[in-house]
Amino acid sequence: MDPSPHETPALRERMSAALTRAMKARDQVAVSALRSTLGTLANAEAIGVGTSVAGVGSKDVAGSSSGVGSSEAVRRTLAGRETADLVLAEAVERENAAVGYEVAGQSSRAERLRAEATVIRSFLP
Repeated sequence: MDPSPHETPALRERMSAALTRAMKARDQVAVSALRSTLGTLANAEAIGVGTSVAGVGSKDVAGSSSGVGSSEAVRRTLAGRETADLVLAEAVERENAAVGYEVAGQSSRAERLRAEATVIRSFLP
């Protein structure tokens, strides 16, 4: 069963609040993991160039997003499952990279990536 769309902001809000706490605590592992993951979510919400959204960017629509003075890009809303999948992918990516670093003899880098993955996974059910 997919989470409701209302769960998406909750995950992001929890991560954002945790980022603020990590920054205050000077927890560089958590800061790095959370910033990167929140950035991934923001990038996933961006609508690509040339993507058509009804009425947006049209010269005939008052307040269109194109032209001089436009400052806000159109964004899409991620479904709850999409958000959780992206967060999980961030953790898995770090875990896989950690294996490579371990094989290359860079155990301290591998440990850091595993610690970041643990931080990220802590937000998933």
